[in-house]
Amino acid sequence: MASTETASLTYAFDAYCAWCFGFGPTLRAFAEDNAHRTRIAVVSAGLYAGARALPIAAHPHLSAERGTITRLTGATFGTGYDRALSRGTTVLDSAAAATGLAALRDQPGISELDATEAMQRAWFVDGRSLSDAEVYRETAVALGLDADAVTAAFDSPAGRVKARADFRTLRRLRVLSYPTLLLDTAHGADQLGGAGSTAASLTAALDQRLTTNIPQALFHALPSQGEPS
Repeated sequence: MASTETASLTYAFDAYCAWCFGFGPTLRAFAEDNAHRTRIAVVSAGLYAGARALPIAAHPHLSAERGTITRLTGATFGTGYDRALSRGTTVLDSAAAATGLAALRDQPGISELDATEAMQRAWFVDGRSLSDAEVYRETAVALGLDADAVTAAFDSPAGRVKARADFRTLRRLRVLSYPTLLLDTAHGADQLGGAGSTAASLTAALDQRLTTNIPQALFHALPSQGEPS
């Protein structure tokens, strides 16, 4: 019999990761199917941080990757994103995006998946920079949050501290690619799946973990996904 305890999961995510955008509907379906027994925390990665925080033109692989992701996941990229790719001037700064997620995530009553989906729509559909505080103000309003509190948190130095803490968490967990969904266990972080998973395969993996006492090995990176700097 499967455990009735609530399982804690960690979603390793980068708001600028196109594979994460493609994985979003799968994760949403899995979360809804297993809402009675799971709690998912979203942790930001530093895919485009430090020396990799450059204009989109410096990452030419993104244009080709777009078609592959659409073919494999059905993700629909918006005209705003297409324009941003064509202009090539938007700086992809994962530290700013992680700060924005932290600002949203800290608000009472927030659904972390709702926040991540809103951020992904802002970039991959509308082509809006995730370094723009107005994106988080509008997201806060749409999610019924305190917009002033969210923008103040985004502008606060403490927000960057929380972003760096997210990066350290994923390094400590040895996450090497995104998206990755992990089950938190007494033995460490155990990978359930990533970009190539379906909601059904994630549920099956969770069933297996919750019905065995055998410690699971730490995960291995999946191919063809966003990788950290």
